[in-house]
Amino acid sequence: MSIIKHYKKILFGIGSAILLYPIVITVFEVITSGKNSVTFLGDYNPAISLRILDGYMMVFGCIVLSSLYWLYKRIRSILTLRKEQQQMELSHLQSQVNPHFFFNMLNNLYGLVGKDSQKAQALILKLSDMMRYSIYDGQKSCVTIKEEIGYLKNYIELHKMRYHKEIDVKFNTDIQDENREIMPLLFIILLENAFKHGVENLHENAFVKIHLVANANEIQFAVENNFDEEDVADETGIGLKNLQRRLELVYPKKHSLSFTSKENIYTSELTIKLS
Repeated sequence: MSIIKHYKKILFGIGSAILLYPIVITVFEVITSGKNSVTFLGDYNPAISLRILDGYMMVFGCIVLSSLYWLYKRIRSILTLRKEQQQMELSHLQSQVNPHFFFNMLNNLYGLVGKDSQKAQALILKLSDMMRYSIYDGQKSCVTIKEEIGYLKNYIELHKMRYHKEIDVKFNTDIQDENREIMPLLFIILLENAFKHGVENLHENAFVKIHLVANANEIQFAVENNFDEEDVADETGIGLKNLQRRLELVYPKKHSLSFTSKENIYTSELTIKLS
């Protein structure tokens, strides 16, 4: 590193000498000759003048190249920092998914342990699988569609086990390639909202219909559920804001997220362009 700095100093000295030499000579001529002006390099041998001009161009080229390299390094540094900041934000957002669900499940388990230990054990196993996925696979940049579907099915089974009422849940899939990779924990928030704002508040005839279609070009995920019209939350939850921000970071201008409500049917639809 010190050798490079040494050569830089030498080159700087040579360049400075080349630049200053004709300027000093010209100024000296103006002062000593008594003339009002002199022609720059006018009294020099043409060959010497060409060498001086070549030196100017070499120094000028080095300055331009050094400036461009410095600008390149600055832009690259800024983009790298921005990428690291986005990755940190994405990791933070993914770590926030589902913690309140796990807390609610633990409360339910506490009540079941004394009443139905066998059911409590089964719930613990399901919950353990979900927590393992959320903690480990959920922090990855990508998972397969097959893995994400497995996580959703575990979530559905867990809810069916904890409720004391009949729930009509239909999960339809049309997947061309189950090993196609996507960002993890994408669909769980929409599914969780369907249970939280629909099934939770209905005493009977609760249903949730899930549709997942994936091909080489895009993924379409839709959740439809009924709800009690007298118990409607107007505010947007933290989970949906989390999902929207993650989609902006990972699939900018390649996704659409929409919500419709008609009578007592609520539908959430997410489309992601893969190409």
